[in-house]
Amino acid sequence: MFLASIDIARIVREAGLLIYPLGICSFVAIFIIVERFVALRRSAVIPEDLAEEVLEGRAPKGDKRSALGRILDFAARHAGDVEATKAYARLEVIKMERGVGYLDTIYAAAPLIGLIGTVTGLLGAFSVVDPLTRMPDPVQFTESVGYALSATVLGLCIALPALIGSGHLQRVIEKHAAQLDVLLERVLARQAEAAATNKP
Repeated sequence: MFLASIDIARIVREAGLLIYPLGICSFVAIFIIVERFVALRRSAVIPEDLAEEVLEGRAPKGDKRSALGRILDFAARHAGDVEATKAYARLEVIKMERGVGYLDTIYAAAPLIGLIGTVTGLLGAFSVVDPLTRMPDPVQFTESVGYALSATVLGLCIALPALIGSGHLQRVIEKHAAQLDVLLERVLARQAEAAATNKP
């Protein structure tokens, strides 16, 4: 059993003061991933009933509870102003991306913070010298080198979920953005037809 042979408590202890920035990175990554998963669920971005009404050519009433609802509400209040409506839709997409960029920073920074811990740990391991032989104690040296990698292990363990979470969330946002774009084009086309019909 590989995991049974690992002293997790010692790995954390050997990381030293770097455990604090690594802990902050871990907490922030988990918070962003969970919060974005909740915020980007389909019912909060593109409710089925609103989407169906748009696709069927009806004029649904927008609301403030979803991204599509807010876009429809803006489009209804600014009928005829195509550029403003498209800009508002882009703003809603930017809101969906909130916090995801920090995951990119975390999965790049966490291993580097861990590497600092590894380098300082190795310096400490090489400085342990037996006063009699003037050579490093082989047993203590080997153990020290092994645990010098603790911070890097922790950094990689934080970076991997941040990388996977960022990639998945980006794909979800791109999918929602494409669907919003299609629905918005339908709304704008219907508004243009209505404006052309009402012209004398």
